Amino acid sequence: MVRALCLYSSQGTFGWLDAVPEDVRAEVDLRLGDVRDAGLVRDVVEGCEIVLHLAALIAIPYSYLAPRTFVETNVLGTQNVLEAVRSADCQMINTSTSEVYGTPDAVPIRETHALKGQSPYAASKIGADKLAEAYALSFGTRVATLRPFNTFGPRQSLRAVIPTVLAQLLAGVEELQLGSLEPRRDFTFVADTVDGFIRAAAVGLEPGEVVQLGTGASVSIAELVATCQRIVGTSARVTTDPQRVRPVGSEVEVLESDPARAYQRMGWEPRISLEDGLAATVQWLAGRHGINAHDASRYHR
Repeated sequence: MVRALCLYSSQGTFGWLDAVPEDVRAEVDLRLGDVRDAGLVRDVVEGCEIVLHLAALIAIPYSYLAPRTFVETNVLGTQNVLEAVRSADCQMINTSTSEVYGTPDAVPIRETHALKGQSPYAASKIGADKLAEAYALSFGTRVATLRPFNTFGPRQSLRAVIPTVLAQLLAGVEELQLGSLEPRRDFTFVADTVDGFIRAAAVGLEPGEVVQLGTGASVSIAELVATCQRIVGTSARVTTDPQRVRPVGSEVEVLESDPARAYQRMGWEPRISLEDGLAATVQWLAGRHGINAHDASRYHR
């Protein structure tokens, strides 16, 4: 039986799991709650063989406004999961992010690169990663960390750059509102990231081990926009929205992975190209109702 913890809301929604067919949902033990509640997390973890810990606040712009909330959710929430896993003596995969590296000293980035928190979000994820490391070393907790690089694809929030660009183009805007165009990112399609988690769970990574998931190539935001325009078959003038520009010292200039360890340890390698992944995302977005120019261009903190 698969068990899923979804953030509680008064609407009683399970997020994207609400769209799962009823016969599939019947095979999933769905729970509502909050990772910040230690007792609830302990109850959810009880009886599990492996825990995939993906609960986090992830919006970098919002972390500038509410850093304490990110610490409570990403750091203390992760400690709650670690304590529950330690008590249940089960296996855990902690989800990290390439943002923990900050602007790197050299590329491609390897797992041994130093960590640098250039945003409250990144700092909170570094704290979570270090807690996972500490529990592995101090208590022998069977926790390993996967570090995805810029996962994208269907169902991603419009706050992220790829759905922001594609949704605006599909809405037919003449002016594409973005932040800085120079930063480079290593975009990994969601199906490849999911495959990485499944493989990590199956192979049983060593306690404290870190493995990153990325394609090994990066593109600038400007190059990404050009590719998106070609796939959608439209064009728009790019303008800078000041709300989307990170503070100077907080901008991570390049994230580009070295996926060698993922292949060596798990036999994992990305299979879906950026172009194919973008095409699949366009198809999904185009099938949604209600995307308009206002919603597509609105800045989602």
